[in-house]
Amino acid sequence: MAFEIIATGKAIPPNRVSNDDLARRIDTNDEWIRSHSGIGARHIADENTASSDLALEAAQQVLAMTAEKTGETVEELVLSLDLILISTVTPDYYGTPSTACLVQAKLGAKNAAALDISAGCSGFIYGLELAAGYLGRNPARKRALVIGSEILTRVTNWEDRSTCVLFGDGAGAVLAEQTGAAAEKRGLIRTILGADGTGAESIINRRGGSRAPYKKGETVTTPSVLEMDGRAVYNFAVKAVTGTIEKLLAEENITIDQVSRIVPHQANARIVQAAGKRLGIPDEKFFLNIEEYANTSAASIPIALDELNRDGKIKKGEMIMTIGFGAGLTFGGNLIIW
Repeated sequence: MAFEIIATGKAIPPNRVSNDDLARRIDTNDEWIRSHSGIGARHIADENTASSDLALEAAQQVLAMTAEKTGETVEELVLSLDLILISTVTPDYYGTPSTACLVQAKLGAKNAAALDISAGCSGFIYGLELAAGYLGRNPARKRALVIGSEILTRVTNWEDRSTCVLFGDGAGAVLAEQTGAAAEKRGLIRTILGADGTGAESIINRRGGSRAPYKKGETVTTPSVLEMDGRAVYNFAVKAVTGTIEKLLAEENITIDQVSRIVPHQANARIVQAAGKRLGIPDEKFFLNIEEYANTSAASIPIALDELNRDGKIKKGEMIMTIGFGAGLTFGGNLIIW
């Protein structure tokens, strides 16, 4: 059996905020942001848009692309879905209902199971492997929507100059399908997942959970925002990226020359460049779109895959490597034959 990515989609809020736009609101400038992160702009959702809205738009793009390929109607495709899995750290609601259930209802995917996962910026990589496992348990299960959707600007501390410039909003999605290709390697061929919970406080949202719930009558002085130890995350990320690439290559017994593209989580261009330099991998092997979208957490890899796919920059049969790292701390990577 093979678990192949059949179609891709993304949803980007139309409100584009450049570094110069941001500099009018906070004490920063374009040169500082670019030199520290590689970011030139970010897209910010309006106040009426939630993560499920972006996820739904990305899913609809996926279904439209699939319909063009297979000749099925979108309605038929919706009913054929066995799973909707959404990775997000910014769900519509705290705890319940899941954002995936909201998307399932909006699509009318009455035959699909639905769940959210929280694996930070590694979420799409985790989600793709979990979806493949679910499909693989039963030959009758064929299709899963795997979505990363985030509205990080709602949990951004706009008073923290070092972090508020880093985040943006967006969603990316793929349709993973179980096919009968057993004689040749196709689709998702290997995944590595890992975590280091000792670094949990390196990226954390302290407010609103069972550890620090809101209390009746209290004056809220600490909002529900992300806190990040930038140096600790940088050190972890460079090590995670290099280690995951090396492990994927070793376990599959291949060389980096056999990989057409590496699609990393778009957190910071400096992290990717540092990891590439350590491994002797040229910059052009990595696909980066962080300049336009900033860090969209679990959405960043599927957004990048959709851009590459729609622009014809990845071809059928090429090997793609995805690499992620983020809150938890988590990390992981996929090897995919497109």
